Amino acid sequence: MNDKTIAKKISQLMLDKKAINIQIINVKDLTSITDFFVNCTSQSEPQTRAIKNHIQDSLFEKYEMKPLHIEGYENLTWILMDYVSIVVNIFSETEREYYSIERLWSDAKITKVKE
Repeated sequence: MNDKTIAKKISQLMLDKKAINIQIINVKDLTSITDFFVNCTSQSEPQTRAIKNHIQDSLFEKYEMKPLHIEGYENLTWILMDYVSIVVNIFSETEREYYSIERLWSDAKITKVKE
C-alpha cells in the first residue's frame, strides 16, 4: 500500500465522522519532514475525539499502522498524528484558521476532498 493511497483512505475515514474542509497536501518534493499532510476541521471536541479514534483504529486494523506520535489529545483543539510519511491534522475551526497550514505549503499540490 503506497502513501498516497493511505492518505486518501485517511480522508475517507475523516468523512466517515463528518469532518469538513478535508485536504491532502503533497509536500514530498518540498520537504523532508513528511510526504503528505491530511488536514480536516472538526466542529466539536467529541467529533475531534471520534475522528482521531476512527483513524487510529482503522489504520491499525487494516494496515497494522500505529502513529509514531500523537500530540494535542489533551485539549482537543488540534490533534497531530504522525505516521512518518503522513501527518494527520485534526483542527478546530479556530485553530485551522489561525495556523493556516495550507498557506504555509502553498507551493504544494493540494487536493480538496469532497464527499
